Amino acid sequence: MAYTRTIQIEFNHCDPAGIVFYPRYFEMVNSVTENFFADEVGRSYAEMMKAVSGVPTARLEANFRAPSRLGDKLEFTLEVVRLGASSVTFLIVGRGNGELRLSVEVTLVWVEGSLSATPWPEDMRARLAAHQKEI
Repeated sequence: MAYTRTIQIEFNHCDPAGIVFYPRYFEMVNSVTENFFADEVGRSYAEMMKAVSGVPTARLEANFRAPSRLGDKLEFTLEVVRLGASSVTFLIVGRGNGELRLSVEVTLVWVEGSLSATPWPEDMRARLAAHQKEI
């Protein structure tokens, strides 16, 4: 089951030509990921920080397919493509008006305390598995 979030392109996302400056896409991807953890996994980033835990990025690969412009609304979908003992890989796809704008594969690692990979808590693992992409 895919998680979906819509983000409207704002002036602060754009370069002087009025198209999204590519680093801003990474901020959007992070926003989608952060909201996914709060809405679907049951752990907000704020709660993780208080518990001295988190999900740092271990790997990130992006493909930019078409430009997005000021005022566009992008629909982002997030699916789990791989769930490991202490890591998860998401495929996050952004579309505007049905057109593919970007796809990002990002691997996050669950850490507690010392920033070392730690196995997922069972409740989080079960909720992540519910979003695993069907092949």
